[in-house]
Amino acid sequence: MGTTTTIPARAELLQRARDLAPVLRRNAEWQEENRRLHDETVEALTAAGILRMRRPHRYGGFESDLRTVVDVLSELGRADGSTAWTAGVWMISSWMAGLFPDEVQDEIFDAPDVRVSGILSPGAIAVPTDGGVILNGKWSFNTGALQSTWNTNAAVLDGPDGPQPVMVALPMADLKIVDDWHTAGLRGSGSVTTIAENLFVPQARVLPMVPILQEGRHASLANADAPIYRVPFMSAACVTVSAPALGLAQGAKEAFLERLPGRKITYTDYANQSEAPITHLQVADATVKIDEAGFHAYRAADLVDAHGEAGEPMTLEERARVRLDLGAVCQRAKEAVDLLNTASGGSSIYTNVPIQRIERDVQTVNLHAIMHPNTNLELYGRLVCGLGPNTLYL
Repeated sequence: MGTTTTIPARAELLQRARDLAPVLRRNAEWQEENRRLHDETVEALTAAGILRMRRPHRYGGFESDLRTVVDVLSELGRADGSTAWTAGVWMISSWMAGLFPDEVQDEIFDAPDVRVSGILSPGAIAVPTDGGVILNGKWSFNTGALQSTWNTNAAVLDGPDGPQPVMVALPMADLKIVDDWHTAGLRGSGSVTTIAENLFVPQARVLPMVPILQEGRHASLANADAPIYRVPFMSAACVTVSAPALGLAQGAKEAFLERLPGRKITYTDYANQSEAPITHLQVADATVKIDEAGFHAYRAADLVDAHGEAGEPMTLEERARVRLDLGAVCQRAKEAVDLLNTASGGSSIYTNVPIQRIERDVQTVNLHAIMHPNTNLELYGRLVCGLGPNTLYL
């Protein structure tokens, strides 16, 4: 199923993302209340080609490098964290779909603008049977599932050689949805729970996970020479999810400065908050932290992209450093948002003021198991101190 696609330049994709800001800001409150992306938001992302960025070229995708992904997703995150997060998950899962055998990809990408969501935590058990496996289990935090056609989810294969983690490609129509996404942050991401009950999955849609996570080895022949498919999944995914955190911090600074003119500091002599030295220190300190977050996001992106272009494997230390960079992005982004939120005053708690939503979103990002700063920093420190990694997700 081939197609001819003109691949937009990085600058064009970035401008497309910037042009979406009014739509994303307009729909942000609706998305919070309804706990999923607005149809207009999804249509705008689709029309701009954002969801094609990590799709194989032969299915109309752009095969964008990770520096471009960080550019675009952070720009979306300036306007709305839930939109950036969901778009990032759709990018990761579309990329993951490109690791399956080519005939499976033909099935997944049969529609021109199919959306693929996915979960990396193995929440189900797969039992071998003739021609495939029988799958039972559930996946919580399944971002974008309500508006997706396919899922690429993790499971534990209970085979004769003992349990091993696998990835499975599943039509969303085969899964039961539990609408349980009642949360403090990233409310618009629609990250509901999905359940598989005695679901038969053909063998072609079952992949060993470890070679994909750590080595970039996969079952696709058609994608074998594409730079974006010559890197470990975990490293590529970590770079992708760092971008919404960076965008949230950038958006917090913009939101704070938009409300600053004419604001006073109540119960003080400062008729203009902008004249107070504490405000100058807060804005400058937040700016440094945002810049540091950007450094780590782009350093990781450039490292992974370079290995993809060269077709050279990443070392264990390099893969751990990507996790380190992800933790640093989340940590610095939250610190910046915390500073600006603290400086925003009591009126900022109203739901129509973006900074309160940004604060909740960045807190939620920092609590994500793969993004938690302490976990990522510890992992890198273990390796530097001569210990082995204590996780497969590297």
